[in-house]
Amino acid sequence: MESDGQWACRSFFKFNAMLNIQLFTFNPYQENTYVVSDESGQCVIIDPGCYSPQEKQQLLDYLKAEQLEVVKLLNTHGHIDHILGNHLIKHTYKVPFEAHRIIEQELAAAQEYGPMMGLRPDLSPMPDRYLDEGDEVRFGQSKFEVYFTPGHSPSHLSFYHRPSKSLFSGDVLFQDSIGRVDLPGGSYPLLMQSIFDKLLPLGDEVSVYCGHGPATTIGRERQHNMFIKDWQKRMGSL
Repeated sequence: MESDGQWACRSFFKFNAMLNIQLFTFNPYQENTYVVSDESGQCVIIDPGCYSPQEKQQLLDYLKAEQLEVVKLLNTHGHIDHILGNHLIKHTYKVPFEAHRIIEQELAAAQEYGPMMGLRPDLSPMPDRYLDEGDEVRFGQSKFEVYFTPGHSPSHLSFYHRPSKSLFSGDVLFQDSIGRVDLPGGSYPLLMQSIFDKLLPLGDEVSVYCGHGPATTIGRERQHNMFIKDWQKRMGSL
C-alpha cells in the first residue's frame, strides 16, 4: 500500500471489450477494491475496502480525476475488509447498492466484531437491490453476469464480464489458493462446489481478479492450484 499520496492502484485494459479495470489495495488486510468502467464513462465499484482517511481520499480523487460517473456499488460478500467504504460510496454518490440478500446478516455482524479486529467501520447501508444467480448488473454499455458462489461466505457472489472474459471472484478463488472456510458460514465442500460448478466451466482463458493478491486465470489455477487438484483427486476416488 502506498503512503506518499499516490494512488495505490494498478490498471488493466481489455481492448476487445473496452473494459477498464482499476485496482486499489486497501486496509490492513490488503483487500482489492475494483473500479470497473467502459467507454461510456460510467463505472461500478466492487468491494470498496478503503478505511483510512487517506485511502478514502485516494479513491475519491481517482474517480474525480478520471471524470467517472459512479452508477452502482457492488459487494461480493459482507466480510469487514470488503465493506469498509460502503458508507462513503453510498453517501457520496447516492447510487444503488447491490448484493445478495444474505449479506445483511454479515453487514450487521461486522459492526459487532470490527472493534475486536481494531476496525471501527462507518455503518454500511443495506442493499437497494438483491442479486442472485442468473441476474445481470448493467452499467454504461456493459453488463456483468451474476453467479452465486457461497462457501467462503453464505452471501458470496462473483461477477463475470463475458466479452472481455473478466471474472471478479471476491474471496472464492485466488492465485494458488482459495478463500478461507473457517469463518461463520464457511464450508469447504460448498466452496469447492462453487469453484467447480460455476467458475472453472467459464474457460481457461478467463482472467480472474481476486479479492486479495494478484490476478490469475482459470487455466493457471486448473493446472497449478493444489486445492483444485486435490479436490479433483478426491472426487475421482469416490
